[in-house]
Amino acid sequence: MISVALDIGATKFAAGVVDAGQRVRDVRQIAVPKQGVWDACRELLLEVAGQERVGAVGIGAAGPVDVRSGTTSPLNIPEWSSGFALVDAVRELFPGAGVRLAVDGACLALAEHHIGGLRGVRDGLAMTVSSGIGGGIISDGKLALGRTGNAGHVGHIVVPGSREPCGCGGIGCVEAVASGMSSVRWARDHGWTGRSGIELAQAAHGGDAIALAALERAGTALGQAISSAAALLDIDRVVIGGGFAEAGEPLWNPMRAAIAEHARLGFLHDLRVVHSQITNGATLVGAAVLATEHAGVDVHD
Repeated sequence: MISVALDIGATKFAAGVVDAGQRVRDVRQIAVPKQGVWDACRELLLEVAGQERVGAVGIGAAGPVDVRSGTTSPLNIPEWSSGFALVDAVRELFPGAGVRLAVDGACLALAEHHIGGLRGVRDGLAMTVSSGIGGGIISDGKLALGRTGNAGHVGHIVVPGSREPCGCGGIGCVEAVASGMSSVRWARDHGWTGRSGIELAQAAHGGDAIALAALERAGTALGQAISSAAALLDIDRVVIGGGFAEAGEPLWNPMRAAIAEHARLGFLHDLRVVHSQITNGATLVGAAVLATEHAGVDVHD
């Protein structure tokens, strides 16, 4: 009998078998199709399982999610955006298996707490800064889920003074200001001609004024959001990963400056913000933990 980890991303699905050390092996990955999304996911899971009996499945899904009903409503997957009963579908595929669902940010926090920068930390925040911004919370040594399982959606902390429209329908979210996609869009609106976050970071390191301004804007917004989250949650560690977080000093220096300016309460003096050392597959790692431990997560057995 095997356990399987599944990552439901906005643009790709990945799945693998969880070994005895909670590592994920034999990983398979597919692009998310425009139609027939569950059919593609189902085939991926069957390919990974092979002829083995599946006893547990851990799922990290792009959100929002509702762990009470076992549904996910990814904003970037139109076919599922109104809600897809993913847990029921997986249970039907693997009868008798324990299926555990969490939002991808929660899986990120589990991964960092298990093998990364939050290991041994009782109160911390894990963040991903990429095409979007997400996160998960470790509180008193346990994963914090919230009422529906969406606790840790730090990408939707509002940045002071911002009126940028966000994909969530709101205005001024840090994701709308500081994500890779948002920063590229801002830079292009101001005359920069590149197209990706990687190009933007390279241009900033090369001294391009617009690229530097875009990363300073993003870093400042991130620092403001982190300061607010740290004061609210009373944490002493923030671990940041994701593709856009690799932009280096042009992003991190203004972020740290904003934290120094805003995180001034006495209980935040020990706050540390560090770069994630998990280079890829963090959601799958967290899903593997879900598959083998209850981890305080709603269990659909």
